[in-house]
Amino acid sequence: MENIGAKDNYIQTLQQQMARKDSLNMALVMNLKGAIGNLDDKDINIKVDKGVVYVDISDKLLFTTGKYDVSENAKTVLGKVATVLKNQPDIEFMVEGHTDNVPFRGGSGLVKDNWDLSVKRATAVVRILQNEYGLDPAKMAAAGRSEYKPVADNSTPEGKAANRRTRIVILPQLDQFFKLLEPSKN
Repeated sequence: MENIGAKDNYIQTLQQQMARKDSLNMALVMNLKGAIGNLDDKDINIKVDKGVVYVDISDKLLFTTGKYDVSENAKTVLGKVATVLKNQPDIEFMVEGHTDNVPFRGGSGLVKDNWDLSVKRATAVVRILQNEYGLDPAKMAAAGRSEYKPVADNSTPEGKAANRRTRIVILPQLDQFFKLLEPSKN
C-alpha cells in the first residue's frame, strides 16, 4: 500500500509539472502574440503543438526570393520576438530554415541548393538575434530543413509559399522533466 501511495504521489507530481509546463507555454504564446501585435496571420503564426511552442515567419516577410539577407522590416519583427525570449532566460530555441521544393537556381558560390539556402537563412536570423538583440548564443541553435518538412502541398503556389518559412522552435526543457523522473532521496 505504501508503494502504491508513493507511485500515486509521483504520478500526481508529474501531472502537476506537465500542467505547469502547459501553462508556461500558453503564457509564452500570449506574450509573443501581444509583442508582435496585429501582423498579418499569413506572415507569422504562433502555436503550441505537443508541448512545443513554434513561431513560423514567412520567408516573404524575412527574405527576398533566393536570398538570405534579412530585410529591415523583418528585423523589427525579430526584435519583438527577441524581447519576449530575452525575458525568459532559461529558454533554449532552434531557428529552422525551410524551403519549398523548387530547386535553387544559381548554384555556384556560397549557396548551392535548398539545403544551403535553408541553413544560411537560419544562421542569418540567429546572428541578428545575437548581435542586434543580445540573445545568448549558448541558448540558440540554427538548422536547415530544406524542402523536407513541408507544412503544405508543394503543388500549389499557396502551398509553396507556406513551406517557405523560418521557424523558431522553443525547445522543451527536458532536463527539468528528467529530474522529476529521478528517484527522490528521502
